Amino acid sequence: MDGSLRQIVGMLAVAMIVALAARRFKLPYTVGLVIVGAVLALSKAELGFPLTHDFIFNLILPPLLFEAALNIPWLELRRDNLPILVLSTFGTIVSAGVVASGMAWLLGWPTPSALVFGALIAATDPVAIIAMFKDNGVKGRLRLLVESESLFNDGAAAVLFVMALAWSQSAEHAQTSLETIGTLALIVAGGMTIGAICGGAALIVAWRTSEHLIEAALTMVAAYGSFLVAEHMHVSGVLATVTTGLIMANFRLLRGKRFLSPRGREFILGFWDFAAFLANSVVFLLIGVSVAMMPFQSYGMAVLLTPVVIVLLGRGLTVYPLSLLFLRSRWAISLREQHILWWGGLRGALALALALSVPPTLPLHQEIVVVTFGVVAFSIVVQGLTMPFLLRRLGFLPK
Repeated sequence: MDGSLRQIVGMLAVAMIVALAARRFKLPYTVGLVIVGAVLALSKAELGFPLTHDFIFNLILPPLLFEAALNIPWLELRRDNLPILVLSTFGTIVSAGVVASGMAWLLGWPTPSALVFGALIAATDPVAIIAMFKDNGVKGRLRLLVESESLFNDGAAAVLFVMALAWSQSAEHAQTSLETIGTLALIVAGGMTIGAICGGAALIVAWRTSEHLIEAALTMVAAYGSFLVAEHMHVSGVLATVTTGLIMANFRLLRGKRFLSPRGREFILGFWDFAAFLANSVVFLLIGVSVAMMPFQSYGMAVLLTPVVIVLLGRGLTVYPLSLLFLRSRWAISLREQHILWWGGLRGALALALALSVPPTLPLHQEIVVVTFGVVAFSIVVQGLTMPFLLRRLGFLPK
């Protein structure tokens, strides 16, 4: 117990020091955490918290998703709902297909393994993207497009991953295209329905109290409860938590006085801001530790770098062609915004969680895990470090 407490306090101290140093040297905070985590692992420091699928999904994702949803204004989301919907659904499918084809063609991976990897790496990770945009102070429509797409494309990626995994393990029982579409609709609609029910129930309870501590506890129960219930029912926990956050933020809970006391509103926003900081600190430190422990030296450079190129190509073939659909409409996405959507499609904790859940019986199981960690490391460090330069170069940040 004492050892665990020391490790928790130590991680918080490291996160605080990295945050101060990152601000001082104008570097992305999350990149600093990954680098420091890798250094700690190489120095044999024991953090005591292994990065597992359950740890990421059940503990880390809910507060990050809920806090992000609290800060998405419904009116702006509704104004850009069509491009967000297209990018987060069709875009995810296109990206997964391109990556799977590239892995099978260029690296000779078996089709089942290529499909599973393409599905798990297709979703841009909300954890990494939200942290990156906070680091760089990006606001406005660009932030809404990137963050909203990353929050909503989990539904499609999760279904693709489940379908690919099921097909790889039992090809004779694979679903038809119609059954796959039905499963996709069920997982997405089920997650959003559970989120709406949890958000509505939380609103009713919040209406009956003005105690700010109870109100804060209520939001925590709603965030984690919606996620856990949805996952238990085999629908999208991410969409459930996002829907709960959107409802509680926009149905006059945080925007008005009817459901939440002024003190409660201020307390809740601060509470979730700290919760997101804490979750980000833990997950990016542990990503750095895990990356440093991966046996990259056992694989050739082609095996490690080719997937990075394929993933970037898949993202490009998603963003640029689909953006053309809105070229002459009120939803037009400028070329500058498309560049950020492409290069800002970071991969992170979500891809790692899915990779860690791949059964060891799948061909190239170890390669899938190692390559996923390699893509995530490149995404966070290289794309994360160059993103401020690109944002300034394209005029989204002052030079």
